[in-house]
Amino acid sequence: MDPLLFVPVAILLSLTPGPNNICALNNGIRQGPAVAVLATFGRVAAFAIFLTVSALGLGAMLLASEKAFVVIKWVGAAYLFWLGVRTWRSAPHIAADAAASPAAAARPLRSLVLQEFLVAISNPKAVLLFAAVFPQFIKPDQPAAHQFLVLGSIYLLAEFVSSLVYGLGGQQLSRIISSRRGAKNMNRVTGGFFVGAGGLLLSVHR
Repeated sequence: MDPLLFVPVAILLSLTPGPNNICALNNGIRQGPAVAVLATFGRVAAFAIFLTVSALGLGAMLLASEKAFVVIKWVGAAYLFWLGVRTWRSAPHIAADAAASPAAAARPLRSLVLQEFLVAISNPKAVLLFAAVFPQFIKPDQPAAHQFLVLGSIYLLAEFVSSLVYGLGGQQLSRIISSRRGAKNMNRVTGGFFVGAGGLLLSVHR
């Protein structure tokens, strides 16, 4: 199948609301779309690992191991719960406050990259995605490794597009939120999403 046909599929998959995209939205609210996109290198590194695992055929082995799958699932859910509670309780962010004191409002980029990485690497659903979707675009009469490299590169680039979209959305939201109460409610909505995502992760079966 022509790799170009995978481009819209990759973009749609990457735009699907999920924990990493909520991270990009939150980063866009707090520090702008540029930071949201740069932080995406964390999730891309994690997804590159999953893609390599899938290309080597180890994804099926992981999914076949109930114990390994359950351990990853619970670790991922626990991290999302912790991230949700932390976001819920974090100080309200208002654009005017950030402009007056940017150093106080900003988090180090390294911390945001690490957060994106941990959210992505602790989610076994990504293994399911790559193991289920990618083979549909692999031509059996051509070298699989090269095709995985091409498809994987397309998907990873799509993740940057997704982060830009969510980061820009977050920037717009930050302009709308003009009160500390509104910002606090936004933190609670975002934190609630992370907790909900953790709960949904626990319900995932192989």
